Amino acid sequence: MKIAFIGLGNMGAPMARNLINAGHSLVLFDLNQSVLGELGQLGAEVAASPRQAAQQAELVITMLPAAAHVRAVFQQEEGVLAGIRAGTPVVDCSTIDPQTARDIHAAAAKQGVDFADAPVSGGTGGAQAGTLTFMVGASPALFATLQPVLAQMGKNIVHCGEVGTGQVAKICNNMLLGISMIAVSEAMALGNALGIDTQVLAGVINSSTGRCWSSETYNPWPGIVATAPASRGYTGGFGAQLMLKDLGLATEAARQAKQPVMMGALAQQLYQAMNLRGDGGLDFSAIVQGYQAAE
Repeated sequence: MKIAFIGLGNMGAPMARNLINAGHSLVLFDLNQSVLGELGQLGAEVAASPRQAAQQAELVITMLPAAAHVRAVFQQEEGVLAGIRAGTPVVDCSTIDPQTARDIHAAAAKQGVDFADAPVSGGTGGAQAGTLTFMVGASPALFATLQPVLAQMGKNIVHCGEVGTGQVAKICNNMLLGISMIAVSEAMALGNALGIDTQVLAGVINSSTGRCWSSETYNPWPGIVATAPASRGYTGGFGAQLMLKDLGLATEAARQAKQPVMMGALAQQLYQAMNLRGDGGLDFSAIVQGYQAAE
């Protein structure tokens, strides 16, 4: 299949590489010439604009930083909708607000183009390994079309409902993740202050009712999980600025729905403070540093 892939950042580039390795013919667009060169050496074509990429495609995939980028890539003069042929399916894997996804879907539908939102979970490691979870908002027919292609980049392809529900699932999940990471940070820091060996405490938590992904797989306390960012100076992983972005999406969606998210709002403020301290480039688990005494 000829696939236009637009947006080749830390997530998009390995996703595109997996599609190339699966035998698809890719035409790419990104502002980063270096990554375009790397993927070009694997046989991908390079387009001069999203419009040009979409003109050649049987499927368009986008993976972009924020809603403003999605709107621009689809709706600007040289955007996807200016070049795409009627009947060509589109799937946006960015994490954005549900309303933007629905707005792009409506604009695409006017041109006979079926649009899906399919944000992902699994981080850069999952993107490289092809083990991402895709949360797909699409019609049943479009989901059936997309599922085999998405399965070449991920292992869990979940149909969440109509367009926009993929984004709903993603922001709810990430709000919970942010809250749970703060809770684990508080518990680990309290245990340390009260004198228990943190390895022992982590073992108790992970064999008891406090067990969760943030404690077991991604523990924020240094030295507990060798593969977690906490054990490598909080580098790599999921940046705190991205967590702040996702919490902002969740709290804004909650405001529009008039649905209270008190803990989500508090988590947003704590990550806002972390970013203001200049730590937004660290992994989001570095929120634990706010609970540790300065040395």
